[in-house]
Amino acid sequence: MKNKMLLFLFLKMAFIASGQPSDIGNWFVYFGNQKLKNGWILHHEFQYRNYNFVGDLQQLVIRTGIGYNLSESNNNLLVGYAYFHSSNYLNDSDDKKASNEHRIFQQFITRQNFGRIFIQHRYRFEQRILETDFRLRFRYFLGINIPLNKKILEKKALYASLYNEIFLNTKSPIFDRNRLYGALGYVFGKNIRLEAGYMAQSLESSNRNQCQIILLNNF
Repeated sequence: MKNKMLLFLFLKMAFIASGQPSDIGNWFVYFGNQKLKNGWILHHEFQYRNYNFVGDLQQLVIRTGIGYNLSESNNNLLVGYAYFHSSNYLNDSDDKKASNEHRIFQQFITRQNFGRIFIQHRYRFEQRILETDFRLRFRYFLGINIPLNKKILEKKALYASLYNEIFLNTKSPIFDRNRLYGALGYVFGKNIRLEAGYMAQSLESSNRNQCQIILLNNF
């Protein structure tokens, strides 16, 4: 009960903070992984990104892929496709311009744990098909989960979630962006977790921060 109350208060604070007028946006994110036969998995995700808490769309993301577990889910290869619909404000205007992007990507994930600390490395290479351009980009993601009230991420576990992800283009400018994230998470069951947190995003010429509410479902 105590852990549920802590999670409720944390979520309420995130909703209140992101609902106030500010330059902070909010992302609703769903990640799903379905186990298939013989080590194969199906990945699917949906992201609804807003300029404010909700209702002012910045970007809609749909991503899917097929993967293979190389060793008891600790090492995973995956290839996939992603669709991005963006609605960006024009400079010094309240008007928006919509655009679409298609991506093909390949990635490798490896996981380790050291005592109570669970670490994930993800290496992703993207082929970005924009409306008027084609670009290649490399991404490196380092994520850490630390259970707070239990030794492992089991049912009713409260945990801290941290990650940093850097994006690098193959052409100038090489640096694209960096994302630094911290959150509090709760394990509802064997396959379902919920996180609420904050991400600081640094771009080449600007910064924009986001609140995030993430549902993770593995089945």
